[in-house]
Amino acid sequence: MTLIPSCSVALPEHQNSGGFDHAAVHAASGRVYVAHTANDAVDVFDDRQHLFSVPNLKAVAGTLVSDEANLVFSSNRGENTVAIFRPDPDSEMTKVKVGLGPNGLAYDPRHCLLLVANVGDATIPNSRTLTVVDVGDRSVRAEIQVPGRTRWAVFDPESERFYVNIADPAVIAVVEAKKPNTIAHTFSIPAAGPHGLDIDCRTQRLFCACDAGRLVILDARTGKTLDERELSGVPDVIFFNRHCGHLYVAVGDPGVIDVYDAASMDRLDRIRTEKGAHTLALAPAGDRLYAFLPETHRAVIYRTGAP
Repeated sequence: MTLIPSCSVALPEHQNSGGFDHAAVHAASGRVYVAHTANDAVDVFDDRQHLFSVPNLKAVAGTLVSDEANLVFSSNRGENTVAIFRPDPDSEMTKVKVGLGPNGLAYDPRHCLLLVANVGDATIPNSRTLTVVDVGDRSVRAEIQVPGRTRWAVFDPESERFYVNIADPAVIAVVEAKKPNTIAHTFSIPAAGPHGLDIDCRTQRLFCACDAGRLVILDARTGKTLDERELSGVPDVIFFNRHCGHLYVAVGDPGVIDVYDAASMDRLDRIRTEKGAHTLALAPAGDRLYAFLPETHRAVIYRTGAP
């Protein structure tokens, strides 16, 4: 097996409808921060136990950790804010008002810029936007209109570019960190519903998991489609493990993790999780993958075999 289950950690039960969403790992402490949408909170745990929860984050949709800045970010869709705090239980929190329905997050540590991909509302004109937050002074630097509903986002420190999935039309929007007030390029995606997104900075390839049940691989410099692969169903979160060259795609129905060799793009494994388990987190060292199971409200920890 490419993923070996080692243990699981019980997380707080759901207080409302919904489950878990995007998660991230803090390298120095090994703590995992997961958006617990059903509880309006970010749950924090390590490989042994749930440690604490960060409350009052209405309809939190995602978390992102910057190890360089030693900061945690959360997108709070129910209150149109992003929260910024340090990775400890007593950290002071700052909230910044952003666009409508913040979701995807990506951070540029060099320029201290947080890109927030706002879902918007189809009934409200011009509400599909990206908000660029200056993290240094906790203020909005730019608001950029996009052509459709956003999904996840990533930042490439090599090219200093943000990449943002747009569900419809099926494109990836590219924003240059040095000019963060406009879309520099859009890449067409040959499958409906771009959703999960990650990048291999070394080979400059984007991995885009689409609602159509397709995994699309693109050249991050030109947007050219390099390859396509079939997925086990409708995907959500995707992570590239640069340490062992594997790609992990969470598919909530039927509840599996599709594992690919990122070099050959052959599917290596299909790991059973739980129905509705659509989100993952990858440890920065690449040695552990976390899957979040909504029916049993727990995180399963897998060893990846990475050196």
